[in-house]
Amino acid sequence: MSKFSTLDKYESPAGQYELLPFRFEPLDDDNVVVTNYVGEFVFLKRKQLDDVVQKRLNPTDETYSLLRSRHFLKEASDFASIELLGLKTRTKFSNLRNFTNLHIFVVSLRCDHSCPYCQVSRQSENKAAFDMTVETADKALAIVFRSPNPAIKIEFQGGEPLLNFELIRHVVIKAKEINEIEKRDLQFVIATTLSLITDEALDFCKEHKIFLSSSLDGPEDLHNRNRPRPGKDSHTRFVEGLKKARDKVGYDSVSALMTTTTASLTRARDIIDEYLKHDFDGIFLRHLSPYGFAIKTKTYGSYNVDNWLEFYCEGLDYILELNKQGVQFTEYFASLLLTKMLTSNDPSFVDLMSPAGAGIAAVVFNYDGDVYASDESRMLREMGDTTFKLGNLNTSSYEDIFTSDALLSALDDSFTMSAPMCSDCAFEPWCGAEPVFHHAIFGDMLGRKPESEFCKRIMGVVKYLLKKMQTDPQAKEIFMRWANKC
Repeated sequence: MSKFSTLDKYESPAGQYELLPFRFEPLDDDNVVVTNYVGEFVFLKRKQLDDVVQKRLNPTDETYSLLRSRHFLKEASDFASIELLGLKTRTKFSNLRNFTNLHIFVVSLRCDHSCPYCQVSRQSENKAAFDMTVETADKALAIVFRSPNPAIKIEFQGGEPLLNFELIRHVVIKAKEINEIEKRDLQFVIATTLSLITDEALDFCKEHKIFLSSSLDGPEDLHNRNRPRPGKDSHTRFVEGLKKARDKVGYDSVSALMTTTTASLTRARDIIDEYLKHDFDGIFLRHLSPYGFAIKTKTYGSYNVDNWLEFYCEGLDYILELNKQGVQFTEYFASLLLTKMLTSNDPSFVDLMSPAGAGIAAVVFNYDGDVYASDESRMLREMGDTTFKLGNLNTSSYEDIFTSDALLSALDDSFTMSAPMCSDCAFEPWCGAEPVFHHAIFGDMLGRKPESEFCKRIMGVVKYLLKKMQTDPQAKEIFMRWANKC
């Protein structure tokens, strides 16, 4: 006589399972993707989805086990399923408790470039009235160290921040003095074109382990067209500055960012090859934003989201091709999304946060002491819109700034789990709210989702990534590497 019952005695009867919350999105005529609250997903045929919903799925079916393990359905005996889903949800939102990490100091609006897509109203080099003062910087530092976040990043922006380098020096030294008591994980970044970099500045960056974030839009002709300056030598100055910076502060301390213009759309491979030529190990194929000179010069709007998606997918196809040939090269926007899709981590990228990262992940101290909820908020102000102004360093306390109606209203409208149409979207767990963008385009923070270029862009990229993972096992392996690098 057997001591144990046969396996069928332990299996749940067919049709006796409970559905847990999920959403779905068609990928084509035959396939759908289903997602749950924490972003786990499963590919199903339409017939399979119908069987799941109608509770016709048999417990012996491989799909049944997959859906059960990823919390799309539960049996009566699955006492821990809800608790596990709750734990994963808490993990997903755990970064919020740290509050603001990134603190942006706009040390000058002066700049030696005149980029037509510039997102701020940059000023000429001799207008020192647009520089941040020491007094303003000190007041900003007092706010910085009120943040409860154990990691503090201070980023210097402009204009060209190197035109006010003495203020950068002051802030770095004083912040490090304060941090001797605070004991935070303190990091500094200078966002610079590298065109005005000096040995003195580089020696200081090396001494204080300051990272440099620069701009490279592509080959020389494209870069010079996108980023003009007197002498028409923007690319030459970038290359010279890049070499000097790497020699002084190290390869890993210098990064570059590109912006897609109309002139870029047919040159995805050329742009990627330029990054490879200069030994970068990745690229962020960044779209234009609707702020500042990008609006005034009509650069924003010169192409639509479909044009950008075609450019993006061509570039990503090429990057995957390179990786399959053994070239380790990452597309950073995809890696951010993939981290949310394939891991339990959230990279806390401001544009992909819910609630929005404005204020609670990043805050901006403008040169004049005004405080804004995000870099985009500051750019919007340069167009005359102060909707997202949180206060001023001369008149506002930490409490005033971070409990201001401007911030709380933006956060209140940016919970995608409850926002109209976002709450029904299968891609919601991987997306963000972007209230500043929607306010700039539609005049309200929620926006009209069916018309939103932000939504179309995220959905287009996510569908591309899902299709690649579904049909190309080698691409999925590459994506897993990218996701686990963030």
